[in-house]
Amino acid sequence: MKVLLVDDDLYLAELICYALERDGYKVVMSGDGLDAIARWESEDPDLVLLDVRLPKLNGLEVCRRIREESTVPIIILSAAYEEDEVINGIKLGADDYVVKPFSPKQLSLRINAALRRTQANRYRQVVNRLQVGELSLDPESHEVTIAGQAIELTMLEFRILYMLAANQGRIVPYPRLIAAAWNQGGGDPSLIKTHISHIRGKLLRYSSQTPRIEAVPTIGYRLRAD
Repeated sequence: MKVLLVDDDLYLAELICYALERDGYKVVMSGDGLDAIARWESEDPDLVLLDVRLPKLNGLEVCRRIREESTVPIIILSAAYEEDEVINGIKLGADDYVVKPFSPKQLSLRINAALRRTQANRYRQVVNRLQVGELSLDPESHEVTIAGQAIELTMLEFRILYMLAANQGRIVPYPRLIAAAWNQGGGDPSLIKTHISHIRGKLLRYSSQTPRIEAVPTIGYRLRAD
């Protein structure tokens, strides 16, 4: 997981960075609001830690701009006397806040909670027809077409492909695919690879330009349209 840490207090930022990297996070640091926006756009972090009072562009404006374009979790870092700023930050879309001074353990717990909520929402299936390149999936009729041609999938294959399509370009871990395939009712994890192979074969019969299902070793699969 990648964290964008935005704080103009270099000493504190380095302490936070050290603690997060020790916990296994990759940390991208920024010291002002304008640079934070640029880093967010270029680095695509999984979470943003955002100080309220920043040079060049204050943290609330950074929060507002990010939230206009993304649902990435944002945790505000604030001093105790900045309660009004925290309230405004929550109104602008921040997910949580931590009051300085805080312990690394407290911050880690807040980060984990925010990421769990995001992961739960990320893999929640939507109810609309999905379109990925020439591939189209209808959750109502379970119809699958590619380049206008109907493809016959089993119900289990449809659930797997739908989960991948709903998260196009993102890795879907094995446990989420298993839960989707067997509707949370368990199932044989060793069969996921077999079902993926069957789906690939059926798609390729109709178009060589079909979205690709990529295996990510030890983690899961993702659907790529390029």
